[in-house]
Amino acid sequence: MATTHSSTLGDRGRFVIPAELRAHQGWEQGTPLLLIETERGVVLATREQVKRLLREQLSGPSLVEALLAERRAAALAEDSE
Repeated sequence: MATTHSSTLGDRGRFVIPAELRAHQGWEQGTPLLLIETERGVVLATREQVKRLLREQLSGPSLVEALLAERRAAALAEDSE
């Protein structure tokens, strides 16, 4: 679904987001957007999009649960010796 759009930074740092991209994202005039600077570049997204992205990145196996399971297994092994 990745698409490339082009825009030019204008007068006083103004940036026009192409209409096709705005429509596809559901962004309307007044939509608050975040500009997140990363080592790889800048991410432009709404707060909800950022929340969803972070939740996806943080989902998966819990490191705390994995560590607890490891410790419980080690404790059981010690008790059985």
